[in-house]
Amino acid sequence: MLNLHREYIVENYDSEGTIQSYSLRVPENFNFAYDVIDRIAAVEPERRAMFWCNDDGEEHTFSFSDMKRQSDACAAFFQQQGISKGDKVVLILKRHYQFWFAILALHKIGAVAIPATNQLQVKDLVYRFNAAEVSAVVCTADGDISDMVDEASQQYSADLTRIIVRGKKDGWLSFEDGLAGAGAFARLEGEMAPKNSDMMLLYFTSGTTGMPKMVTHDFTYPIGHIPTAKYWHKVDPDGLHLTVSETGWAKSVWGKLYGQWLMECGIYVYDMERFVPATLLERLEKDRVTTFCAPPTIYRFLIKEDLSKYDLSSLQHCTIAGEALNPEVYEQFKRATGLELKEGYGQTEMTLAVVTNYWMKTKPGSMGMPSPVYRIQLLDDQDQPVKQGQSGEICVYTGDGEKMPGMFAGYHKDPDLTAKVWHDGYYHTGDLAWQDEDGYLWFVGRTDDIIKSSGYRIGPFEVESVLMEHPAVMECAITGAPDPVRGQVVKATVVLARGYEAGDDLRHELQDYVKTHTAPYKYPRILDFVTELPKTISGKIRRVEIRQGKEDNTKGGADN
Repeated sequence: MLNLHREYIVENYDSEGTIQSYSLRVPENFNFAYDVIDRIAAVEPERRAMFWCNDDGEEHTFSFSDMKRQSDACAAFFQQQGISKGDKVVLILKRHYQFWFAILALHKIGAVAIPATNQLQVKDLVYRFNAAEVSAVVCTADGDISDMVDEASQQYSADLTRIIVRGKKDGWLSFEDGLAGAGAFARLEGEMAPKNSDMMLLYFTSGTTGMPKMVTHDFTYPIGHIPTAKYWHKVDPDGLHLTVSETGWAKSVWGKLYGQWLMECGIYVYDMERFVPATLLERLEKDRVTTFCAPPTIYRFLIKEDLSKYDLSSLQHCTIAGEALNPEVYEQFKRATGLELKEGYGQTEMTLAVVTNYWMKTKPGSMGMPSPVYRIQLLDDQDQPVKQGQSGEICVYTGDGEKMPGMFAGYHKDPDLTAKVWHDGYYHTGDLAWQDEDGYLWFVGRTDDIIKSSGYRIGPFEVESVLMEHPAVMECAITGAPDPVRGQVVKATVVLARGYEAGDDLRHELQDYVKTHTAPYKYPRILDFVTELPKTISGKIRRVEIRQGKEDNTKGGADN
């Protein structure tokens, strides 16, 4: 092993050898594709970079030399199509291994990668093409997403180069033919070479409250994910790490790219058509995955399976992120596997900001402690620090102007929005938490999700956590509903587990359960049963739609 990550991170230990803090170093003109992938390929060409499989039984193992060779060919192909430094390229590639060839190639050229999900509709594509001024799209042939790209391109005034993966289509260039016929590629030098401050990635956020924002990251961003893989995922350089996320989401580069390869670990990619809990468990067993990360939704479905039927002994460490962790999910998974789920918190705008690192005590339901990479402060509505135990907005201090690796560069073409959340020396996340006497942070909710009822401020997550302990509840969301007397009342929207039927008896049982397991004033006076919760295409619950009464298949009931 090269231990490349040691060039970019400084660790500080206590007298017992436990890591107390760490900081990151950024060299001049860092380029992940050249300085990590190509360097590993030069020294350990056959080191495993990725194991890839799909539902059709197709399997491939790629070495780091494979990744270098394919990304070089892809970079040459892109250049032949006129794609160059600064051009914006949308990647709609699901979990296909061609995604990694393409994104590394764009890094080598200095073009801007815009990962996107295949669940986008025509209007979503038109919005993205116009907002980011897109030059090219690299798209899977699966499904009808390429047809939607064609339709969106007709509503887009600029030229759009269209490249299709795993198929052929009129009007599109073949990705596979392009790589096969590509010439040689050499590292760019001088003005054509990307600089640290150049835009490398652009993500459209999932838009839980409004239109997606364009979050930009520069070429130092990958270094910010060393702590993600090293201290949180605790990856094994000779093992396989699986993060479930599809490549259209920022979480995929948290767990399927930068930190893992900086640690020289193999990435496990299961290119599944749809999530089936039993099939995923079979994959974990069969392919001996060593570290695993998934959002709470995935774990909620896994613990409903009989985990004793699967040999999960290869799993060394498991992590959870994406939404706050309900303690009941933690407890059930630990009982079944013996493994603690280590929670972490971050945003598309940054890397892991609050974390339960592998050596830290786990407090089920807590996000962990602030990462040494970020200076976290909980602030009130007047931007003043709150007292211990009081809820405040999670804010990142950036007042001295130092650019932290992993922190976003701003919202593309929207300085007003950037200034709205990043001002007076702080970046405001919009998320609320409180800090206990040990320094652990506990998630409360989004600032616009807080319920104000009869003078009380109620965080939705604490009520959701109680409801999730009841065996009848598969998923739930807590929101505020208007009330002429109390201002707002607590409303629960519940998806039932298999074997339970909606009805007044169960509704009253759940309401009483909340009353007896937390402060009685927090119980949901309105409780609706639904077949599914409204979610963004990234799987996050859209509470704004529930507040607007847009949930479907509702069987409702309320207390006076």
